[in-house]
Amino acid sequence: MRKVNTNNMEELVWSSPKGKFAGAGKQVSEALGRKPFSIDLMERHPFDIEIARIPPGKAAYPYHTHSAQWEFYHIIAGRGVARHRGGKTSIEPGDAFIFAPNEPHQLINNGNEDLVMYVVADNPIGESSYYPDSKKWLVRCPERAILRSNPLDYFDGEE
Repeated sequence: MRKVNTNNMEELVWSSPKGKFAGAGKQVSEALGRKPFSIDLMERHPFDIEIARIPPGKAAYPYHTHSAQWEFYHIIAGRGVARHRGGKTSIEPGDAFIFAPNEPHQLINNGNEDLVMYVVADNPIGESSYYPDSKKWLVRCPERAILRSNPLDYFDGEE
């Protein structure tokens, strides 16, 4: 059995160059041995678990879709909105929801405290993403490349 205590884990913190996007996460699956770029399913794990945190006034990521990946969210603390194809839906502690492949989504913290959630995603090999606002693609093979016609920075066209 592999075990970690998430209370003792350090967060991976990120921010976009202009600060529009920011977040932090405890990479639980990786602490349990997951190797995200491996194509060996025993090293890759069948799902990825993160305890994510979005600061007030921020979105962690641009609005995007996944070609094959499912994402499950369970809100633990804070309030915000989930942007999706149908508009925006308020989210609060206790809310659980899922985005299937090809469903565009983005979580935005419009509250006054950190928005904290569990995120569980499956791990399809060869997964790609599309960013409707900037009209670019992220292609995994299994490494990551951001494309329009030439490679781009992840936040290019988003801020």
